[in-house]
Amino acid sequence: MSSINPAVTAFLDGAERVIRGKREFLELLTAAILAEGHVLLEDNPGLGKTTVAKTIARLISDKEGRPLLFKRIQFTPDLLPYDITGVDVFDPETRSFRFVPGPVLANIVLADEINRTTPKVQSALLEVMAERQVTIGSSTHSPPVPFFVIATENPIESEGTFPLPAAQLDRFMVRLSLGYPDRDSELSILEDNPAGKTLSELLPVINIDDFLSAQSLAASAFCHISLKEAVADIVRDTRTHQGFILGASPRAALHFLACARSLAFVRGRDYVIDEDILLMAVPVLAHRVRFRDPRAKADKLIREICLARLNKIKT
Repeated sequence: MSSINPAVTAFLDGAERVIRGKREFLELLTAAILAEGHVLLEDNPGLGKTTVAKTIARLISDKEGRPLLFKRIQFTPDLLPYDITGVDVFDPETRSFRFVPGPVLANIVLADEINRTTPKVQSALLEVMAERQVTIGSSTHSPPVPFFVIATENPIESEGTFPLPAAQLDRFMVRLSLGYPDRDSELSILEDNPAGKTLSELLPVINIDDFLSAQSLAASAFCHISLKEAVADIVRDTRTHQGFILGASPRAALHFLACARSLAFVRGRDYVIDEDILLMAVPVLAHRVRFRDPRAKADKLIREICLARLNKIKT
């Protein structure tokens, strides 16, 4: 493969109409989505986390040309689990229960400020994120295909927030941050407010069949055995390194490899290179590990581990 897939190009170009000056961020986000993963966006308020989810939702169309089914859940302390999953309601006319689906049974679910609700409510997402199904009573209900969750949280506030448990964090394939725009991008934002007018006028740029085809092609990207071994060793290093008290799981290793393959596809290759591994290491692993020293920088330590393993391959 010597060129970027047309569906990927259309997707990235469409996203850049709203999300200005963040090409690498959009590539990593697209890689995670094509790898069928869920995304946690953690950044300061006002940087466009919610806008990212809304933009992605508008870029993909169903078979009738309409945007995919998108639902937003505003997480608050008074939310209840069935507000997310749905509930069986008694129908007096038929004298039977009928299922009223919750917002989680959509193609794209925005879990906005996910850490502002209690762990009890956060756990309502565990089953659907891992198994693509919701169990209510004795019945199971599946979301449509494709399905992914984009959650947001602000890292700087502690009042009225509940940290996500490890089991919840492990279900997010990547954690990404937008960061502040550069000067030119910010001037462009001031000029035409893309989160307002541009977003409201944004039309789908790829259909569901092309999107699912892109997911399949991304999953088939070739990865040499030496790079697979590097992925396994990097993940194992997080379990044996003295700086960690909780290492990454086997699920993290699967997500790591899937993201590397997907990033290779997004960048126009049908094979994985060491740069794909290096770029995906922090987004995939940093939110899953715990350190003995709370002052330790996850990004720096994981990158050092990754570079050490990749350098062994070259030598």
